[in-house]
Amino acid sequence: MNSQSRFNLSVSVNGTTWSGEVPIEETLLEFLRNRIHFTGTKRSCESAVCGACTVLVDNHTVSSCNYLAFEANGKFVLTIEGVARGDKLDPLQEAFIRNIGAQCGYCTPGQIMAAKGLLLENPNPTREQIAEWLSGNICRCGAYGAIAQSILEAAQAQSHPKG
Repeated sequence: MNSQSRFNLSVSVNGTTWSGEVPIEETLLEFLRNRIHFTGTKRSCESAVCGACTVLVDNHTVSSCNYLAFEANGKFVLTIEGVARGDKLDPLQEAFIRNIGAQCGYCTPGQIMAAKGLLLENPNPTREQIAEWLSGNICRCGAYGAIAQSILEAAQAQSHPKG
């Protein structure tokens, strides 16, 4: 591989800076799973249709399967591994557990990351806005009702935090 096909990447992933050379054609999904071993982000359709690979880049949702790693240069990437604060789960994670929003669990990281992006953009979404926002995230188990309820509860928890 010649030097023109590689890129010097510097990116923050869940608050830790990673710097190094990556192939120019490496997707963010490949970078996360294969290079830095964050396997919570799932590979599925590889065409930005199912949402299983959703992560946040500078607080915006992206399908990491068709987002090239070099596009994240100088940016902050948040994956499912970075959502909890140490041992304290994010209100979204707590609500997914409470409502059984995760059934087989394969789509759950993408659902939570998409929901995180929604709540950053709209802290108090309606059920209809949740349905529209998550239309690109497929749950093969059909847990959509529990997922929507989880997002509503997380929004409520964030707007009225416990002391």
